[in-house]
Amino acid sequence: MSDTEEKRIGQSGIGRRRSAARTDSSTTYQAKRREIAEAAVRVFNRLGFERASIAAVAEEMSVDRASLYYYISSKEELFDEVVRTVVERNGQVAKEIETSSLAPRRKLRDMIVMLMTSYGAHYPLFYIYIRENLSHVSDARSKWSRDMRALNRQTTDSMVAIIVQGYADGSLRDVGPPEIVANGIFGVIGWTHRWFRPDRSDTSAQEIGRIYADMILSGLEDPYR
Repeated sequence: MSDTEEKRIGQSGIGRRRSAARTDSSTTYQAKRREIAEAAVRVFNRLGFERASIAAVAEEMSVDRASLYYYISSKEELFDEVVRTVVERNGQVAKEIETSSLAPRRKLRDMIVMLMTSYGAHYPLFYIYIRENLSHVSDARSKWSRDMRALNRQTTDSMVAIIVQGYADGSLRDVGPPEIVANGIFGVIGWTHRWFRPDRSDTSAQEIGRIYADMILSGLEDPYR
């Protein structure tokens, strides 16, 4: 959205009404937000973040662009809001797995399956997100970028902690620095954006996660423990 458009919207009072609407918990308002978010995800995936726009989202929904400004101010706000919710939740689950009483090898398995399942459940949102370069965003999104990198770090830290636990009790072979192993696992899962499509795959995201877990753990587990 251009500076001129933002100024016009602010002058017309839409900005003030939108701010008030953010506290609206009505079923109708929230349903509309979800509808817009779902349309935006399709547009982001088809056009990429840079080429996507509120106008493209409106066209996707077959509605007038102006009607969307009551619910959302920009594509950045929409994308950021939807992504943050998913990443925060994954980080919370990762921490729960890390601090559970399960054996490290089971924790690592659960973590891998959880992440891949989330990628499938929120397709293609995560794949759009992992293609984003969080170190090169507009000034208006710099706080979001910092927050997201911190959230990513939390999930990575949980993965690293689990690997360290496995090294400590000997259930996982020490094949190298835990950070490298963790990043390798994230790389395996993230690379599925090149070929995985839930609507075309005969194998579910959860099952793919199980396959990855078997593959990775077969190289890490100590067969004698």
